[in-house]
Amino acid sequence: MHWLLVVLIVFVFQAGTILVLEYRRPANAMAWLFILFLFPIVGFILYYFLAHEYRRRRRVRRRGGIDEQRRAEIMSKSHLIGEPGDMPSPEFEHQERLFKLLRKAGAAPITGCNSSRVLTNGEATYEAMLHAIRSAKHHIHFSTYILRDDETGRLFRSELVRKAQEGVQVRLLYDGIGSIKLKRSYFGPLKEAGGEFACFFPLRPAFMKKRMNYRNHRKILVVDGTKGFVGGINVGDEYLGKHPRLGFWRDTHLELEGDAVYGLQEVFLKDWQTATGQNPKDPGFLPLHHCKGKEAVQIVAGGPNRRDDAIHETLFAALSVAKERIWITTPYFIPDASILMALKIAAMSGVDVRLIVPFVPDSYLVMHATLSYVDEMMSYGVRFWQYKRGFIHAKVVIVDNLMASVGTANMDLRSFFSNFETNALLFHEDRIADLERDFLQDLKDSQELELTAFRSRPRKEKAKQALARMLSPLL
Repeated sequence: MHWLLVVLIVFVFQAGTILVLEYRRPANAMAWLFILFLFPIVGFILYYFLAHEYRRRRRVRRRGGIDEQRRAEIMSKSHLIGEPGDMPSPEFEHQERLFKLLRKAGAAPITGCNSSRVLTNGEATYEAMLHAIRSAKHHIHFSTYILRDDETGRLFRSELVRKAQEGVQVRLLYDGIGSIKLKRSYFGPLKEAGGEFACFFPLRPAFMKKRMNYRNHRKILVVDGTKGFVGGINVGDEYLGKHPRLGFWRDTHLELEGDAVYGLQEVFLKDWQTATGQNPKDPGFLPLHHCKGKEAVQIVAGGPNRRDDAIHETLFAALSVAKERIWITTPYFIPDASILMALKIAAMSGVDVRLIVPFVPDSYLVMHATLSYVDEMMSYGVRFWQYKRGFIHAKVVIVDNLMASVGTANMDLRSFFSNFETNALLFHEDRIADLERDFLQDLKDSQELELTAFRSRPRKEKAKQALARMLSPLL
């Protein structure tokens, strides 16, 4: 009886600790309590190391915080859009609240001196990125979540090595979990050529310092401070359709020229400082831009080192003002309560809400969690398609002809609240039209889910989805 009392006291203490620390995030609390119930001691140890609230650590915020001098230089050199009437879409004249939120929540300004190009799939993206790297004269800043030591990874390495040998500053940043299979020997040629590389939160130190749950999911390339890339594509053969199970890989990336590149540069330099403690400064990082286009673009960076949740806030605000359509492509759909409600209310109000998600998943647990929302949302009028040509990894949101988002963030809790992510918000009708064409093509390569048929799925599948839904805050 004494042992049972001790066990009960320990369990109550562990459960109480989780409830107290997670009172702001009820979904997280329920998920961790479920794990604690299954694995009483192990579950609490995992919680201690994986669920530490990163953003409360002042030292980390200072280390990766805003460089005020650099920010002032960016603001002085950028062509800023200061009024809703200056936006390319006339719809913004009636969206003053949204405009004000975007200016505040995104941290980076909305700039009006940009040109952009939508890159569809790995072939077009790699061709454009390699062309930019080969033309570099001053510096190459490259950040990726996944970096493979395969044919594609070695091709990128050889080009970076060659530019480093020519005297170009090369900095390569990769994530400790996303690139966990990568060996240090991969970087030998780059180091010998004078290039620099860094790992963002390596596995073992990250675990001991309780950072392992917070990953740098960004994919950023900045060349000479004038050309930038951001989107869903990492570096590896699978993005060229060479994955043996997933096959064809459907993705979306973005090429930018103009003042929006300042935003990408700032994000990279902050991440480099977080990973290395170094804050490199060079006038060539922020060159004056010759205005080649008139597109309005905003870079929105989100991460656990910020006090706000900029990506979540900007997307929620955009969804809330939709009048005609909300079209979303995402490989992982695990919304929080606010995003879920915004989509349901929009559909009930007559907005055309469509989501494209994978049919062939790269994670079955995430797929089951995604499908757990289908019945509920379809009953409100939301329509779901499953992509069947291969695996769809694009992260795109289109709201009316008002704006579109392309970037690294999925429509899930991890991207909203845990990962370091970067999205580009596009406001020009031509770029929105490009994304619309891709979306309509993806619909042709997808199969729409039908509510009656979906409700008749086996009980075993329903149980899997219910379990995945419960664990979804931790995925």
